Amino acid sequence: MDSKTALKDHRQIGKELDLFSFHDVAPGAVFWHPKGWVIYKTLQEYVRKITEDEGYKEINTPVMVKNTLFKQSGHWEHFGEQNMFNLELEKETYSLKPMNCPESTLIYSSRTRSYQDLPIKFSDYGILHRRELSGVLGGLFRVRQFTIDDAHLYVQPDQIQEEIHKLILLVINFYKSLAFKPEFYFSTKPEKAMGDPKLWEKAEKDLEGALKTAKVKYGIKEKDGAFYGPKIDIHIKDSQDRDWQLATIQLDFQIPEKMQLEYADKDGTLKRPVMIHRAIFGSFERFIGILTEHYQGAFPLWLSPVQVEILPITDRQTKGAQDLVEKFKKENIRVELDNRQETLQAKIRNATLQKVPFMGIIGDREIANQTISVRTREGKDLGPIEVSKFLQRVKEEIDKKI
Repeated sequence: MDSKTALKDHRQIGKELDLFSFHDVAPGAVFWHPKGWVIYKTLQEYVRKITEDEGYKEINTPVMVKNTLFKQSGHWEHFGEQNMFNLELEKETYSLKPMNCPESTLIYSSRTRSYQDLPIKFSDYGILHRRELSGVLGGLFRVRQFTIDDAHLYVQPDQIQEEIHKLILLVINFYKSLAFKPEFYFSTKPEKAMGDPKLWEKAEKDLEGALKTAKVKYGIKEKDGAFYGPKIDIHIKDSQDRDWQLATIQLDFQIPEKMQLEYADKDGTLKRPVMIHRAIFGSFERFIGILTEHYQGAFPLWLSPVQVEILPITDRQTKGAQDLVEKFKKENIRVELDNRQETLQAKIRNATLQKVPFMGIIGDREIANQTISVRTREGKDLGPIEVSKFLQRVKEEIDKKI
């Protein structure tokens, strides 16, 4: 059996590592188990932190809204009624939102905005639904219910270049933390596009200009833009050399027009803001599926559901091992204790199969010397290490995202 044949599907890995499951009662939706939810939350906290540092404000909007909102924004016509879950309630049609942007515009327009307020950056991790056919559903890769690391920026026209440049750098730095090298593509006006062709021409010029200013190599995807604007698509290749389109940066002059968005300029005149849609890794579900197969379950330390497993050799070390677990927890390290009545070799084998990055073995000698004997999931024996030094090493590796 060659290495390609031996590779596991993310659904198999998810079952073996107790990360997530799928059930017939909710086709196309994920049941996140505690360990899988740790990965989800860790990614969310990471992207939340880096976007907060860039001035983003997080919002949350309703899952179900009247379909008149999507008719006004243009999504009903261009995205398609058939792609939404719709229901009748008190003689009105409501939809489960398939995207966040129209609702984001309502928050923008909830009060008068000034040129001094812009750029305004709203991030939104709301639950989305799309009416995918049952035949195309596939684990985490194609679902009906999902969440995107979504954001919408409202900018003045002369702020476009600077903000898109920042977004390109943000994407590059994020993927660097996962050892991916992003590839950029410029996607132009599609056949079925919404709005004024002159605004499209300006949007394409602005977006391509930002790519050139950032000095990144990029390809062209002709007629592959969103119906409301051109976009930059970012691709990565995984450990199996598969190509994935993940991040996206979209420039939109059309929805601000449709939603009648305004800001007061320096001279008091009302102007239209430009809207930038962006996602750094797309849907959490699909991205975690990609990472699961890319790492074959051996997630980097900072993402691993369990980062350290403490293995006492006998019952005599149980109290010392429990104290050690509490010490690690106080340092915000995800740690578990295996105090089952099993041999040390059985415990090591189990932790290795569960892809735990570090195993800390505790015997009488370690208790006496205040050390911990460390093994890695790759089978490397690091020998006895002072507990404080091992703690420091783990924390540093987590902080460095390695």
